[in-house]
Amino acid sequence: MLLLMSVAAGLSVAGNYFAQPLLDVIGSDLHLSSSTAALVVTVAQVGYGLGLLLLVPLGDLLERRRLAVTLTAATAAFLTVTASAPNAALLLTGTALTGLTSVAAQVVVPYAATLAAPAERGRTVGTVMTGLLLGILLARTAAGLLAELGGWRTVYWVNAALMLLMAVLLRLRLPALRTPAGLRYPALLRSTLALFAQEPVLRWRGALGALTFAGFSVLWTALAFLLSGPAYGWQESAIGLLGLVGAAGSLSASVAGRLADRGLAHHVTGAAAFLLLGSWGLLAAGGAGGTWSPAALLAGVIVLDLSAQAVHISNQNLVYAVRPEARNRLNSAYMTSYFVGGAVGSALTSVVWGAGGWSGVCALGAALAVTAAGLWLAERLRRRRRTANRYAERGPAATGETAASVTS
Repeated sequence: MLLLMSVAAGLSVAGNYFAQPLLDVIGSDLHLSSSTAALVVTVAQVGYGLGLLLLVPLGDLLERRRLAVTLTAATAAFLTVTASAPNAALLLTGTALTGLTSVAAQVVVPYAATLAAPAERGRTVGTVMTGLLLGILLARTAAGLLAELGGWRTVYWVNAALMLLMAVLLRLRLPALRTPAGLRYPALLRSTLALFAQEPVLRWRGALGALTFAGFSVLWTALAFLLSGPAYGWQESAIGLLGLVGAAGSLSASVAGRLADRGLAHHVTGAAAFLLLGSWGLLAAGGAGGTWSPAALLAGVIVLDLSAQAVHISNQNLVYAVRPEARNRLNSAYMTSYFVGGAVGSALTSVVWGAGGWSGVCALGAALAVTAAGLWLAERLRRRRRTANRYAERGPAATGETAASVTS
């Protein structure tokens, strides 16, 4: 069942990323400028963000299996709209609607977390998220290979058929699960937004997630333009194969989940945030030209993906632990922040690429990484001050704490 949920999550989100290695060929086929073609990625992320805000909270209101199956079947239908799009308007419409309903993946993740024993929640979330992340990254590989075989539309037709199969399997295999919140839909949405005001962990981790995924989107939106340009001159299939390199980042999901089970989520976040900054130095060298450029580029992709996913999994485990009875709404709030960051990153990339090329893109990514590292440090200092204040107010005799525990 865990394997099925992982595959379903990966296939659900894959449709939002097929376009990234194909932006050049889609633009040529539909006569789009590079900035308009880049909007395909942005629109997918905006649609996904709206789905996170409007649809994922329904998991705390409706029976979750039915919700997951309905969203999965709807995604299959909207993928066919994208596959048959004759112009930019229908392409963007199909992409936005696919993004909206592909949040089935984010219904499945807290579903798995709820079914898991508390001591194994980190491992379970990490396993399902590994499937989701592989879907994001291998989508590029599948898109490139299938585009070579039958054109850019082929991958959307194939994914539509697979999503229909997933809808059937989820209906047959998943247990029914209802965790009613006792709220009507408008109140449910208000309570989701209210969580930002009520839960400091959600605010800090939502901001960290937004910055991290913005940097992730900056890389993968601009990479197709770099690799198809004069510096590399790669074909679509070769660009798509880079997703196999990026898929190494998904390995960090399971490791980060296990470390979260051991109480090390904050340490993982800090280490990953500083690795993100280093990855942009490698990526800048990868676009500079020269014998070592391809190696530097590949290393930068791997380090960035590993770091971004480690931050994300750590964030999710900390957020899910805040209020178990509101796990879908917490996931909705966090993931909305996350994908708003991704949409902003993609939109900025389309502007920065035109103005500054790959160097400008790397500067943008590095600035986002510096901000994320600074935010982690600020959160760390805040937690230490709060712990020290509690220790001072209550005293070690009352709390059973020692001075060493305050600085740990």
